[in-house]
Amino acid sequence: MEIETVRKEETIYQHLISRGVTRREFLQFCTWMGGCIGLQASGVAAMVKALETKKRIPVIWLHFQECTCCSESFLRSSHPIVADILLDKISLDYTETLMAASGQQAEKSLRDTMAKYKGEYLLCIEGSVPMGEDGAYCCIGGKTAKSIAEEVAEHAMAVIAWGNCACSGCVQAAKPNPTEAMPIKKIIAGKPIVNVQGCPPIAEVMAGVLVHLLTFGVIPQLDNLGRPKAFYARRVHDTCYRRPNYDAGLFVESFDDENARKGYCLYKVGCKGPTTYNSCGTIRWNGGVSFPIQAGHPCIGCSEANFWDNGPFYQRLPNFPGFGIEATADTIGAVAAGAAVVGAAAHAVLTNVRKRKHIGEQAGEDAEQAEHNHAAQQNSNPSQKS
Repeated sequence: MEIETVRKEETIYQHLISRGVTRREFLQFCTWMGGCIGLQASGVAAMVKALETKKRIPVIWLHFQECTCCSESFLRSSHPIVADILLDKISLDYTETLMAASGQQAEKSLRDTMAKYKGEYLLCIEGSVPMGEDGAYCCIGGKTAKSIAEEVAEHAMAVIAWGNCACSGCVQAAKPNPTEAMPIKKIIAGKPIVNVQGCPPIAEVMAGVLVHLLTFGVIPQLDNLGRPKAFYARRVHDTCYRRPNYDAGLFVESFDDENARKGYCLYKVGCKGPTTYNSCGTIRWNGGVSFPIQAGHPCIGCSEANFWDNGPFYQRLPNFPGFGIEATADTIGAVAAGAAVVGAAAHAVLTNVRKRKHIGEQAGEDAEQAEHNHAAQQNSNPSQKS
């Protein structure tokens, strides 16, 4: 017990060093993570200081209606220190998926953490909460997901909703929503809630949210859906390397056509990138190697609310707001070409009208001059009058 107490009093940096992480690797991690979060140099310095001096945050990680893909994504972060920071240094005291304890031992760990770190622990929730049949569709230890969420959240410092299930209900809440699944924000009130959207979220995004809390002691700035702006401020469409093809009107018509081989824009085969806010095009997946669009698959909009009910995945968006000619894929090229043709035709017509007018005016002037010359000649030669 004494050894465990000492271990928990270590700072994050001290623990990393004890695990064989060098000072250089630690600073590289802070710089890398600061870049993901969008911090300036001063912010990275604050992160270094925080991780050097702060103790681990006790974490309770609950699982409700979900497939555990968020945890799977998190565990597969490409950066080795992420696992040490987030799976060890945050002091993951309770999680049904990863903890060795089970049954009464697991429940005791949960109770002990809630009592010892009252008002200090961080509550992470993965999965939606069913409300149908008095919550009977999801029970753990004889208690419903709703009652567990409410009880554990009461003395939590903040709540992080991992993934689309916890943030907006995901497939469980899709029509007709047989379990009456609800997102965490509709269950828990009076607590700061961070929605880390995605199905699943990017591992580095999950890490960034926790590191922000470790560094600054407050939740990051959020957008209107409660998502961290550092990761959800731009559309996938805006950072997509295929965007120039969209602007040029070059589209994949079917997954097996020549345009797909050439890497043209996937908008016509259902890409939801123009209406989806996420960091897929910048942070990417699997160590920054790729993301769905780069692999040839259209974005399905998994970081948006109710994405399962936002239309078939492979049905293109009818239209979306943008700039200039960014109206619909069918008319982009046509409008541009049509405008050019119309403009050229109008210019030609106006030029011809001007030319004809000028020719007419010149002909009139020439006729008047000829008449004037003829009259002058007659006046100067009287014999021609007779």
